[in-house]
Amino acid sequence: MTGMSGKRATAATAATETDRRQEDPPIPRGFGLNGNMYGSLSRQFPSTPQGAQEARHAVVRQLRQWGFGPMTDVSCTVALVVAELAANAVRHGALPGREFAVRVDYEGAASRFRIEVSDARLGRTPQEPVLPPGDRESGRGLFLVECLAARWGWEPRNPIGKTVWAEVAAGRPQEASVRPQEASAE
Repeated sequence: MTGMSGKRATAATAATETDRRQEDPPIPRGFGLNGNMYGSLSRQFPSTPQGAQEARHAVVRQLRQWGFGPMTDVSCTVALVVAELAANAVRHGALPGREFAVRVDYEGAASRFRIEVSDARLGRTPQEPVLPPGDRESGRGLFLVECLAARWGWEPRNPIGKTVWAEVAAGRPQEASVRPQEASAE
């Protein structure tokens, strides 16, 4: 194959780049997602109410880096699911000296978040969510998760404990819907 002159090669390269951009617009830099629109957060937190709160805040910060503002529907939904699962891990899965783990994967190609919260206790497994009587102050966590998630479940964790997971639908970062409060703040 013979080489092209410098100007022709540059023009051909520029045309190819233009075609590529029109086919699949690139993700703006700073979202922290890889080229396949995948991002992951994995951290451990103390098995305390403060640890559950820290988990929710860490997830909201990460979602913002991925392009989902803190007041978007997607961010609020993921934050609520994380908060409920983390609270359950603290309340029902804590063992002295053990932390709980949170993992959130954004799978852009599948337009979903997968949320996993793992604790050290296998004996207390999640039951089918039932809405408790109106005068009870607790017991609605898994009911909320079931309402917000496309799917959820649990599985044993190796070597000890369990992982409760949920999948939440999501769009691309720039397509994330904005709540009215956030739109008026801009």
